[in-house]
Amino acid sequence: MEEGEACDDCECEIARLPEELLSAAISLTAPRDAFRAAAVSRAFRAAADSDAVWASFLPRDLPDLADGELSPAPASKKELFLRLSDGPYLLSDRLMVRSIL
Repeated sequence: MEEGEACDDCECEIARLPEELLSAAISLTAPRDAFRAAAVSRAFRAAADSDAVWASFLPRDLPDLADGELSPAPASKKELFLRLSDGPYLLSDRLMVRSIL
């Protein structure tokens, strides 16, 4: 790869790492960094979009959501994170107001 060329998927050595390893590294960053990593290549996008990454960004003490609050139910941890970041939601015993971003 010549100087100044963009990394395109597996042409970069780091993109050849196993997805689980990339996901583990990205999960140690912040949500904004995960979005940025997803723009690097398809390999990084797959790792950055994994449930393992987005579960690490959710509050550990997150109680169950009130019935029907998120309808339809989020398909992934990333979608859950984004929807919870969108505004306050009713939880089984209280209103969640704080931002998780």
